[in-house]
Amino acid sequence: MYPLLFRLVLRRLDAERAHRLAFALIRLAAAVPVLRTLAAAVLAPRYRELRTEALGLRMHGPFGLAAGFDKNAHGVDGLALLGFDHVEIGTVTARPQPGNPAPRLFRLPADRALINRMGFNNEGSAAVAARLASRRPVFRVPVGVNIGKNKTTPESEATADYVTSAERLARHAAYLVVNVSSPNTPGLRDLQAAERLRPLLTAVRAAADRGAPGRRVPLLVKIAPDLADADIDAVADLALDLGLDGIIATNTTVAREGARGPRGHALASDPGLTAETGGLSGAPLADRSLAVLRRLYGRVGDRLTLVGVGGVETAEDAWQRILAGATLVQGYTGFIYRGPFFTRAVHKGLAARLRASPYTGLAEAVGAHAKNGA
Repeated sequence: MYPLLFRLVLRRLDAERAHRLAFALIRLAAAVPVLRTLAAAVLAPRYRELRTEALGLRMHGPFGLAAGFDKNAHGVDGLALLGFDHVEIGTVTARPQPGNPAPRLFRLPADRALINRMGFNNEGSAAVAARLASRRPVFRVPVGVNIGKNKTTPESEATADYVTSAERLARHAAYLVVNVSSPNTPGLRDLQAAERLRPLLTAVRAAADRGAPGRRVPLLVKIAPDLADADIDAVADLALDLGLDGIIATNTTVAREGARGPRGHALASDPGLTAETGGLSGAPLADRSLAVLRRLYGRVGDRLTLVGVGGVETAEDAWQRILAGATLVQGYTGFIYRGPFFTRAVHKGLAARLRASPYTGLAEAVGAHAKNGA
């Protein structure tokens, strides 16, 4: 039914309006006790063999929702009833901001992809912290918080933005993510350079400790797929040196040349759409995201928690991320195109692949390709 609904209704709406409508329906389902119980029973069956421990957290499974869908923590329960094992909210900035002018979100259905240049539209870290503080969860899932800098903040003052948000949000976050990889905030990706990233991450670590006294909140950094291999290695080495907890690979890509559609062919969507500025996500990102993940695992092994995201559409995609070194996997664009049964299908397929594998559990499968020289 969802493909029919998408084709006949959602696809006819502007992409951002369709997102708001779908998200409102998800939140409504979570607000009605009988409906949410029935929906969770159908959409979020649990598989004992998929239970995962990562970042000091226990989760029903390894599959979560990437940042960007719920920027302000409005719908965590609704997303949990759909079966996501963790939900990453944000990106949240120190001050509220409207984001870039619309239109700023574009569908590429032929490629099962999106282009966005949203520009961190969000209500600001003070409002999001207050919402998380007052939340009374119906479904208990870890909520990660992804933080970034405001568009109007000069690069030289970016650290202050991250510090402000970390202090406000740390006590409410299962983990924190420093986003230095969105292509839609001027100068943000420049912060990925190791010499600039070191003082930023050091300051955020201290701010998180101040914001959540007595508890060490796991801290991760999210990187772009467009980094050169040497820069990926430098970030990996820096993360180890600073004692970070993990790396998320990857954010969206600004690349268009060389990007391949879901069947390995050149992008099939309207050239006018593919030429839109912004980050490309979905199936065309899968190969590069997986390659970055493999390189990271080859560099850090099991010393950091790696999170694989980018072009994850199916259980097989998620399984390949795990074999490549990801302890956790996230989806977003696949959810947009595949609908409310997305997580159910991924969980069912992952459980089947694990049972058919030589591994006794998911933890043993993490990085197995690298360990076995595959």
